[in-house]
Amino acid sequence: MSETPDQQIDIRSETCPMTFVRTRLMLDRMAAGEVLEVLYSGDEPAKNLPKTVTEQGHRILLHENGRLIISKG
Repeated sequence: MSETPDQQIDIRSETCPMTFVRTRLMLDRMAAGEVLEVLYSGDEPAKNLPKTVTEQGHRILLHENGRLIISKG
């Protein structure tokens, strides 16, 4: 992916549900179309973050190796 994220958040030290809470708070501060890079660790965020983010109307651009790139809807 060549696009540079507008914002980045590192939640590798967080556990669910704080992983989603911190991600959502960051997305709430961003404008539609901006791109957020989320760095996470663990199986729970790997499974839950993409699901909840898309349910909130955002788009996943990349999801691999503890890295999630989201376009705000």
